Parts: sequence; C-alpha cells; structure tokens
Amino acid sequence: MFLKNLFKRTAEKIELHDIQAIILRERPLPYHGVNVFLEIQDGPSGKVFLKELLPYITSAQNWWDSDDAWLSVAFTYEGLKKLELPAATLQSFPDAFKEGMAARGQKLMDINENAPEKWEAAFKDSGNHIAVSIVAKSKAELDAKKQVALRILSNHAGIKLRIQADFDTPIEGNFNHFGFRDGISNPEIEGSGAERLNKKERPIKAGEFILGYANETGNKYPMPQPLVLAKNGTFVIFRKYHSHVAVFNKYLRDQAKTKDEQEMIAAKMVGRWRSGAPLNMCPFKDNPALGADTAKNNDFDFASDQNGKIVPYSSHMRRMNPRDTKMAVMSDVNLHRIIRKGVGYGVPLAEGSTKDDGVERGLYFIAFSAKAMETLEFLQKEWVNNGNFVSLKNERDPMIGLNEGKGTFTMPSDPLPKRFIGMPTFNTLKGGMYLFMPGINALKWMCGVSPSAIMPTRPNY
Repeated sequence: MFLKNLFKRTAEKIELHDIQAIILRERPLPYHGVNVFLEIQDGPSGKVFLKELLPYITSAQNWWDSDDAWLSVAFTYEGLKKLELPAATLQSFPDAFKEGMAARGQKLMDINENAPEKWEAAFKDSGNHIAVSIVAKSKAELDAKKQVALRILSNHAGIKLRIQADFDTPIEGNFNHFGFRDGISNPEIEGSGAERLNKKERPIKAGEFILGYANETGNKYPMPQPLVLAKNGTFVIFRKYHSHVAVFNKYLRDQAKTKDEQEMIAAKMVGRWRSGAPLNMCPFKDNPALGADTAKNNDFDFASDQNGKIVPYSSHMRRMNPRDTKMAVMSDVNLHRIIRKGVGYGVPLAEGSTKDDGVERGLYFIAFSAKAMETLEFLQKEWVNNGNFVSLKNERDPMIGLNEGKGTFTMPSDPLPKRFIGMPTFNTLKGGMYLFMPGINALKWMCGVSPSAIMPTRPNY
C-alpha cells in the first residue's frame, strides 16, 4: 500500500485502538464497498444486533500500515432513540444533530434543486437509524464482509434493511466521474502517527475531528454524555450527489473551441489539472507525474498567488481550503477543515460525451468532524454558495455550488478578468443525513458490554 512509504509511527497521542478505522484509514486502490442503512423496529433487537456486530468493527490502530477491509458503524439521532439510550444522554446531543439534515435545509442552502422535498424517497423520512459502511480492496474481501453482516442481520427480525448502496472506484486510478484525481488534501491530525506531507501546513489539533481531545483553541468541544459514549467518537456528514457529467462536458465545449482551452477552464474551476497536479505548481500544462505523486501533489500554498491569477479565488480547491489566501472575510481555516472519505458510485460516462445516458452516477460524500453539523453549515452557506469571503459577492463554487444555470465563474487575468456565465449545477443533492460515530468502547457501552472488555481479534473471513 502506498501509504506505508509516507506514514510512520511518530508522536502517537490519540487512542487509535478506540477510534473507528474509516476516520483515519485511507481507501485502498482500487476500492470496493457498500453503504447499508438499517431501521431499528425493536430496541432490544438493535442492541443485540450491535453486540454481535462488534467483533467485526475495525479500529484505526496502525491505520497507515494496513489495507485490509474495514467495517464501520454510525447512528442517526432517531437511531440512538430507538436503542433506548438514557433521556439525559439523548438530550446532551447538539440540536442540529437531533433535528437532522433535512430539517436544516435552509441553513445548508439545500434549496430549489437540492431541497429535501426533492430528495430520493429513502432519505425523506426518519427511518434510517444505523449506517454500516464496508470498504475493501477487492470484491472478494467486500463480499466476505458483507456476508458476515448480512448473516448477523438475518438473525434479527427487529432490524430492517432499507438501503444497500454499492460503490467502487469510478475510474481506474482513483479519478472521480468528472475525470479528476480524487482523495487529495485531507488534513493531517496531530497525534495520529502521521508524518507531515505538506511542509507549509502544520497538523491540526485532534479535537477538531475527534471528541475528547483539545481543539485549535486549546479547549474541547461540547460532548454528548456520558464521557464513555463521546470519547474517541465523531460526527459524520453523509450526502448523496448525482453528478451531471455530460452537462459539465457540454459547458466546457460551449466556452472554448479547442481541447486545450477546455482543459484549462476545467483546471481553473477545480484548482488542479485532471491528473491531480495543482495549478500553482504547473500553471500552463498538466504534469501527470506530479499529480500521481502523493508526497508532492499537496505540498504548496497560495503565498505567491494572492491575486488569484494562477488559481482563481473561486476555484473549488481554493474555496474548500483557502490555505494562506488573504480573505476579505477573515476566518481561521483550520477551524473549518473536515476529513473527507467520499466514494464514487455508478459506471463512468463515455469519455468526453455531452449526451446524458440516463445512468445514475455520482458521489457519496462522507466526512468527519467533531462539530460536523456546524462546519458543514458554515461551508455550504459561506464558502460553497457565497463569494463574499473572497470579494466575489454571490459567486458560487463551480463544482458543488447551487448554480442552476445562472452561475458565474471569475478567472482573474490580464488586462481584465474573464467571466464564464450561465453555469448549471453540476452536482445535485439526492439525500443526506447527520450521524454519530462512536468509539469502540462507546459501542460496547451502548449494547451493554463492559467498556473494559478486551475486543476479540478480528476474525478471518
């Protein structure tokens, strides 16, 4: 696995054995997986189901040195209620989590095309209680894990399977459906055992992502109670997007005649070439070798590009991680970072096609933060669907913004900036939810197993 050459045990300070693997472990390449959503129809059955699943839930221990398949589990607020957790515990969760993502539509700018009333039926109600995610490097390993989970599920009439969403690497080499290299630029977590890959950025305090540790302000974020439930847990963002790849291809062709010009516009919109090479390290031509080099393709800042003429302020990459950009609306970038573990679903569209084939394809956006609800609502409202923080008024993110055929993208250049208008929405939201992902000991507490009990060695499948 490529990470073995990049990460080594250093000043490990967080309890990796008690943290679920998906939070820190990188996806294997290629990857295959499934997201399963379950409804708890009987509380006691839910606890027994969880107890039987416990030995198969993978921890983050030695996360940089393993590409074995992993299984993780998380819960909606309604799911925690169904598990009959104490009233005081349920009350201690943040209001946004208790309300759920659909109820927060206005705060998330999930309106019009993205409004909850237009979501897929399976995401419109509160029947999704448990989320089980399995990721593996081969279909054989995935199938083995799935069979274990399904066998346990079949023993419990009080647990109902609602959604089974399979996914895998959309395009060979870890490229998303738009043809751009995926999975670059996750924050490094202090105390996780990671070496620094970007010499221009320092690791971020663990408490920004995992409950129970100091955050960037030196404090700890409020946690649900009791401590055994919160420690080493986190909150999860899950959003399903449908990617309009043909619309993206057509928009590029409508803006420029030559393939090279189209590729330049696409790179400016994202902030990277399709290979993953960042524009500010190769501004005029793609460099596939750099794009594929995980030790170098994120080792940069924007110090020498404060005018945005190389990487536009409004590009997706710069919006989501402004780094050292001098912003009109000041904000501590490190307070708004999230760990992204999104995965693609659906077969790829024929390369360069401008005709929609009617096939469903897109992204399951999965992200983690100790204050995920607050962070997502900030990002969606301020950085994705507004441009004030970089003096671009109402200009929205070109890739994930709600542009609805009237979006504008500004590309600073001499003598005048270039503006591309009439931009459609390239990713439409089809559903989403907020979840809580407990630590391993918390899962034991939830189903009545002593937190001090020794976790069995992961069985062979």
